[in-house]
Amino acid sequence: MASPSLSFSSSLSTTTPLLRPSAFFLRPRNASSSVIRSKIREIFMPALSSTMTEGKIVSWIKSEGDLLSKGESVVVVESDKADMDVETFYDGILAAIVVNEGESAPVGSPIGLLAETEDEIAEAKAKAASGASPAATSSPKVEESVKVENSPPPPAPVATPVSTPGKTVVTPYAKKLAKQHKVDISKLVGTGPFGRITPEDVEKAAGIKPKANNVAVAAPAVVAAPAPAKSAASYPEIEGSNVVPFTSMQAAVSKNMVESLSVPTFRVGYPIATDALDALYEKVKPKGVTMTALLAKAAAMALVMHPTVNASCKDGKSFTHNSSINIAVAVAINGGLITPVLQDADKLDLYLLSQKWKELVEKARAKQLQPQEYNSGTFTLSNLGMFGVDRFDAILPPGQGAIMAVGASKPTVIADKDGFFSVKNKMLVNVTADHRIIYGADLAAFLQTFSKIIENPESLTM
Repeated sequence: MASPSLSFSSSLSTTTPLLRPSAFFLRPRNASSSVIRSKIREIFMPALSSTMTEGKIVSWIKSEGDLLSKGESVVVVESDKADMDVETFYDGILAAIVVNEGESAPVGSPIGLLAETEDEIAEAKAKAASGASPAATSSPKVEESVKVENSPPPPAPVATPVSTPGKTVVTPYAKKLAKQHKVDISKLVGTGPFGRITPEDVEKAAGIKPKANNVAVAAPAVVAAPAPAKSAASYPEIEGSNVVPFTSMQAAVSKNMVESLSVPTFRVGYPIATDALDALYEKVKPKGVTMTALLAKAAAMALVMHPTVNASCKDGKSFTHNSSINIAVAVAINGGLITPVLQDADKLDLYLLSQKWKELVEKARAKQLQPQEYNSGTFTLSNLGMFGVDRFDAILPPGQGAIMAVGASKPTVIADKDGFFSVKNKMLVNVTADHRIIYGADLAAFLQTFSKIIENPESLTM
């Protein structure tokens, strides 16, 4: 399967205008004229998702010295969600690779240099080499600063009053003190910034000894002595353990989970009989329909009737009512978790929805999802029932109003209103919701509708 691709490149010259801006990652350069003085262009690390802060170079498709044509794939970049081929906007020569395979770089930083002709290759290589010089020179600067800290502090310079022509500047509190102690401000020379007369100047003129707290403030060097940085909680090392850094995807998941802790959520569980749904599944399974597609379709139909549950709160001050019902479904992949999105799930029939879901899963496991295929969800579904898990709570994704956790369907003894017992298959559904925009009654009504659809699933195939 061909990798999705994006195009990017920008001129290194400060006088070259940005010819084709990208909504994702191109940053404009200062342009004072339309004349290109330099024909060396920087290749930037693109922003492949809204949560991406840095990217990792999976592989360079082209090597240094290779000729490039406009629209040709140059490099494969790993974001926090997917791997993407990135194309160039320009014809030219890949003069220098700044970030090698396996290395990471912040979004917007140069990862390579593109020269228009062979004459600029040497210059491009020199620029690439000079780009590493600041990092190389940072170490001696650190050593120098350490030496200064360890050496005795130089004597404090004597404050020299600075006079400013024109009107005398006085702080409000200094004016108040001058009035209280009958001090003539016009005869004072301020020691504050730009000759400003401070309360200390007035107190000194009035013969008032400075207070103890003023003395402490006057000697910040003692207070500002270097203190050990506050470190994270340390844990005892376990013999034989191995520390493995997060991948880009794992780091993104970690960041999102921490962000979700700031949202006030609540959880509601609801048991649903699944005998009719199980029977329907056996009928449509040979046609390629999965249980996930059935659940997603049922959720989308219920959200049509309860749009508040499909809303979100992104700024803490307002509702965002989403016109589309996009069901994101959690999928475990090698080294992480991703939520491919079934867009407009309420408008697709069950079979088309199942086909779309199959394509999304294949792309997700190949790390080839386009950004809009994983970041446009309005409601999330997480199904661990296939693993025999009977109940669990899901963590609300940032930017969404609710997430549904679906447990396994299991035989359950049920008593009817006449006291007769029977055995029916039931599954427990738990929904975690943002209590700023979704209230208990909203969620209960949504779950009642969802339950009716699951228990009478004929409408799912219409």
